[in-house]
Amino acid sequence: MSLTIRPAVPADVGLVLSFIRDLAAYEKLLHEVEATEETVAASLFGDNPRVFCDIAEWEGRPAGFALWFYNYSTFLGRHGLYLEDLFVRPEFRSHGIGKGLLVHLARRCVAEGLGRLEWWVLDWNEPAIGFYRRQGAVLMDEWTVCRVTGEALARLAGEVEAAV
Repeated sequence: MSLTIRPAVPADVGLVLSFIRDLAAYEKLLHEVEATEETVAASLFGDNPRVFCDIAEWEGRPAGFALWFYNYSTFLGRHGLYLEDLFVRPEFRSHGIGKGLLVHLARRCVAEGLGRLEWWVLDWNEPAIGFYRRQGAVLMDEWTVCRVTGEALARLAGEVEAAV
């Protein structure tokens, strides 16, 4: 039994999108997916990629992925790594693939001198919460996620431009 983790390549765009859709379905958020092969390809493999993806293969078969990007901590004065998505297909779970992806990213952080590895988890996802805690993650309950999208984002942008 073997686990291989490798960087995604342009030929993986359809696979990456299928992982995104599978994760969204699991999280009951499939209706929110707007990503296409074209947008994923541009994001991962365009002239100046700002997001990166690692593919986990179990015995040569695509089993999961981690999609991540660099962030920055003003308090630490160093970059970190933000894990946007981690997903392992159900038929491949319990083989250590999720842990393997986290270990892979943690090693990148250490090798690059990054200050931290962080991500979000849905509060109802008890299996993931338990798994993350077993890996040493601390849930930051005192923080609330803020998000501005769609019409509200356009409205805010217009207000900022008018104020400038």
